[in-house]
Order: sequence, then C-alpha cells, then structure tokens
Amino acid sequence: MKRDSQVFEIIEKERQRQMSGIELIASENFVSDEVMEAMGSVMTNKYAEGYPGKRYYGGCQFVDETEQLAIDRLKELFGAVWVNVQPHSGAQANMAVFLTLLKPGDKFMGLDLSHGGHLSHGSKVNSSGMLYSPIAYEVDEETGMVDYDKMEEIALIEKPKLLLAGASAYSRDWDYKRMRAIADKIGAFLMADIAHPAGLIAVGLLNDPLKYCHVVTSTTHKTLRGPRGGIIMMGEDFENPFGKTTMKGVVRKMSSLFDSGVFPGIQGGPLEHIIAAKAVAFGEALQKEYKDYMKQVKKNANIMANAFIDKGYHVISDGTDNHLMLIDLRTKFPEITGRKVENRLVLADITVNKNMVPFDNRSPFQASGLRIGTPAITTRGMKEDHMPVIVDFIDQIISDIDNDELIIKVKEQVNAMMSEFPMFAG
Repeated sequence: MKRDSQVFEIIEKERQRQMSGIELIASENFVSDEVMEAMGSVMTNKYAEGYPGKRYYGGCQFVDETEQLAIDRLKELFGAVWVNVQPHSGAQANMAVFLTLLKPGDKFMGLDLSHGGHLSHGSKVNSSGMLYSPIAYEVDEETGMVDYDKMEEIALIEKPKLLLAGASAYSRDWDYKRMRAIADKIGAFLMADIAHPAGLIAVGLLNDPLKYCHVVTSTTHKTLRGPRGGIIMMGEDFENPFGKTTMKGVVRKMSSLFDSGVFPGIQGGPLEHIIAAKAVAFGEALQKEYKDYMKQVKKNANIMANAFIDKGYHVISDGTDNHLMLIDLRTKFPEITGRKVENRLVLADITVNKNMVPFDNRSPFQASGLRIGTPAITTRGMKEDHMPVIVDFIDQIISDIDNDELIIKVKEQVNAMMSEFPMFAG
C-alpha cells in the first residue's frame, strides 16, 4: 500500500514544532517512546466491550492482561481500592460519575469556570451544565484562593447532592478534609477531579483526595505523562448508602455502579491500545525517577511564578503549589488581551494558552490572562536556571507586542536553546 505522504508530512511538521519550541500549556506533556509504542500497537485492532474476564467478544485474553496490569499499577500508584481505566478522557470520567451519582436536574457544586474551573464542572455548554443544575463557588478576589467559608455558606443554602473539588487553572492545593466536612453536613457526595495535579498527588507532593473523597477522577496525559485518557478511582472511605451492607460490599456495589456508568453508560468498546499505554505510563510513575521528575516540575513552576512576579506581573494567588500558574495581564498591560499574547508567542515558538482570570472583564475568547505550566519543559530536562530565561523571552514579546523583528529574534533564541533538549529526557 502506498504511504499516505500528505498525512505523514503533516505529522512530521508537528514533530518539528514540538521539538523546536517551548511548550508551556499546563495540560500538555511528552510521552516516552514506550508509551507511544504501546499506543501504536496491534492492541488498537481488538474490540473488547466489557471488563477483564467479562467481555462481550471472544479473543480478549491478552487485552484482559494489559487492562488488568493497568488496573493493578494504578491501584498501587494511588493506594486506591478500585479503579476504572477505560474512560476515553477526563471529561468522560466525570460524565460517568455524574451519571452514577446524580439524576437529571440534581444540583451539584463546582468551581466557577472563570475562576479556574473546568468545562465539565458545570459549564452551560457542557453536558454537566445541560443535564444537571450546577452551582458555582469562587475564589476570594483578594487572595485568589478558594473561599471555603463562602463555599460552605452556599452549600448549606443550596444543598447540592455532589460537591466537586478540582480545577483547570488553579495553582493551589485543595483542602479535601474541609470539603468532606461540608459534604457531610449536607449529606452530599464529595468528588475530586485531579486531572492536573495527579502526578504530584501520586508521589505525595500534594494532599491526597482519596482519604476524604467518595470518588476521584483524573486524566492520564498531563502530569501523569501518559496517553490521552481518563481514569476513575475510589479509596477506602465510602459512606454506606445500602443499609446493612458491609464496607467491602459497599465498595463492590459502588464499583459496579461506576463501571456501569462508563460501560454501557457513556461509552462502547474501550481503547485497548490506549489502556496498554496507560499501563506503561503507570509503571513509569511507580519508579523513583518519576518522583524526582515531579519534584523538578514543582520547583520549576515556583521559580517561574516568582520570575513573573519580579517583572511586575500579577500571578493569581501570588504563587503556586503545583505545576501551573495563572497570570493576570491587566496589572502590567491592561490594554493587551490574552488572545493577542498567545498568538504573538506562538510566532516565536512559545506555546501558552489564553485564560480567563477571576473577575475577568473580557470574554473567554479574548481573556485577560495566561495559563502557564512546567510539566512538558521539565520532561525535556529543563531546570531552575532556565525558568527566568523563558520568562524574559515572554516579557520581551509582551512589552513590545507588535514588533515582528523582535519575534523573529526571540524565535531564533528559542530554537537554539531547545535544540539542546531531547523530547523526552526522562
């Protein structure tokens, strides 16, 4: 068969873009060759509706092995008692949990999208906001941190059936213990979406939601550095909604309900090539080198946030506990939108994403902020000394935003610097 040169030429251009540029999108990372090899394997040929040992198709004995390996490794990584590795994405994992715990029209409570929340946490354009009744909590305007007292006030009035911890653009750790106390007061389920900080949580650098939350979801492609996909997990602590059933029976019953929420609730056949790649990534995350990597991600983010602050930018919450930061451009450059900065930085091979900031006066399509993260550049081997250099590149362009010659000059410096770093230094 003739090679499809059109497609593979485009793929090669994307490979070159990734290699030559500085990748600062907080939800992106670079996978190892082994993860990529598993994604491109013959596992993609196998249809396997159902779960290991309980499939609707024959010939699943080997995909059963890889899926069970992914399950066992993920349990070990997070200390979970039950996991599901089949969700195609984090949003799908969230949808499956909602389908299991909520009925259409039920209230649930998550962080406001414009304050750092995620589309699947109640946006009106997402199924979570279409099928259910979302109630938002916010960050404090002065501190930029989640206001747990206000969250409790709202929860006591609205009495949502589910309380959701987690965000897409929030740089601080979460008080899951406090949120569990709020949930218990109103008889609500507590869910955490750890799509962004999952890797930091797995190695003990941030608070552990499995100690307090009834259910935890995540993606596998951000700080976990695996293929694009989702997961669902449960710890030991799950309140008993089934009368006299034993705790072991409760976990078994709830896991069965969550499994059904994924398949056949929202998905058909699982992507067994992606699940094989998840197993590889979870195995990598169980190694000591991965903990060292996560420590470096956090160090780099802290140094970078401070470098932005030193140059006069307002970093929301005045810093970061995790892998990302949210920058409000209005303090230093009130007339420049996040969209324009994003577009100009792309021309210099620096990739960020525009993002709304708390109490933003612009639309999501223009935005007043930037979301920046360090997982991808840390995977390539960049350390603390490189962070101020990157911040200086960004500041040069924003400070002279319409200077095309400057962009060309910065791009040359970016390309020269990144030529020294492999795609995956881990």
